[in-house]
Amino acid sequence: MVEAVLIDLFSLTANLQNNIQGLLHNTLEAIEKCSSIHALFVYVMCCQRQGSERKGEQEFLLPALRGFQSRKRRLEVVCAQTTAAALYTVKQRLDEKDLSIIKVILPTLRKDLMKVYIDHLFTAVYQFEFEDLQVVSDSESLQISEHQHEGQTLLSQDVALIRSEIQMYLESLPSLKGELTILRSSLIPDDIFLHGFTTRTGGISYIPTLSSCNLFSSSKRRDPQVVVKENLRRLANAAGFNPEAFHRVKVDHANAVCIMGKTEPDNYDGIVTNQRGVTLAAPGADCIPVLFADPVRRACGAAHSGWKGTLLGVSMATVNAMVSEYGCNMKDILVVLGPSVGPCCYKLPRESAKEFHRIDPKCVRLFDSASPYIDIRRATRILLERGGILPENIQDDSITDQNQNITFCTACHPDKFYSHFRDGTNFGTQIGFISIKD
Repeated sequence: MVEAVLIDLFSLTANLQNNIQGLLHNTLEAIEKCSSIHALFVYVMCCQRQGSERKGEQEFLLPALRGFQSRKRRLEVVCAQTTAAALYTVKQRLDEKDLSIIKVILPTLRKDLMKVYIDHLFTAVYQFEFEDLQVVSDSESLQISEHQHEGQTLLSQDVALIRSEIQMYLESLPSLKGELTILRSSLIPDDIFLHGFTTRTGGISYIPTLSSCNLFSSSKRRDPQVVVKENLRRLANAAGFNPEAFHRVKVDHANAVCIMGKTEPDNYDGIVTNQRGVTLAAPGADCIPVLFADPVRRACGAAHSGWKGTLLGVSMATVNAMVSEYGCNMKDILVVLGPSVGPCCYKLPRESAKEFHRIDPKCVRLFDSASPYIDIRRATRILLERGGILPENIQDDSITDQNQNITFCTACHPDKFYSHFRDGTNFGTQIGFISIKD
């Protein structure tokens, strides 16, 4: 069932803009008469002309809206100077109410254009239906047609212009939840490596569980790739790396490792390089983002280590790739565990907990319970030490100096970090990143 209706009047000519009250009134009348549209929320999107003296679009269109507010529908008018700005504002309204199924009523020739905007600004969480809005010559009425008309195919330059418009608008938005903050380890020498772990502040993502510097988009979440790209651009500017030479692991919760410069696997949770200026990154929203640095051979790596990857030894797999590919000495490799869910919060079913108990009984708390508490950080350290990494070359939550501690529990700090465990399926993601300085 349709949850919201979007009426797109953005592209009306100047002449029709002058008669927008009558046009909108007739459109709303047509919606009221259509028994198939039961949506409670109706949004009207129109163009705010530059230099316009309208002080309030809701006030300006009040005559057209009068009478509809009382018919169990909530109407809102959104005016902006660009389609990107208007549609993104509508998206915010939809997200505030957790609405996902939207009927778009728009002029036939604008449909393909609107689909491009929607593809960029929305994810697969949303479902869109389209109906054609036909403006008749006397400018007195509108007819809603059930027919699906396909407009002319957009040229590549048209799509490029839309992308540029969206990017410019997103770049103009203020940062949310404070300034962008990067945590850095004193273990990794900053004269050779650029590195850090992000927090959740300083980006433009506005959905509560994703705000504000979310750095991962998926078909199951409401934050689109263009917003994540803008967050990454802001991070890159603050940290000093090139976002065009940025490589994030393709998470599979396993132990495959990608060697930069060689054939890229379909999925991998570790990545290594000795190329300068290339930034490697691993995500984490409870799982551990792990960074690796060898200041002698000047090589680095990043790994995503959840409970499955920890048991499969993804951290040592990343270390071994650095040794075999770049001739690193195990005793020179530095390893830093970033913010991740701690043993204070993280539970697993007892069958899974048994695997951690085999690594070391201290990795499990309340082992006899149905869902014991698990310490994936301790398990990671133990496996690294057994593999040959020196204990003093590992930085994790065992650091007693709180000024040096960067391995915070993500679930315990909602103001600083995202957490899948805490926030549910529509969660945000922070990253650990590292590169070799030019």
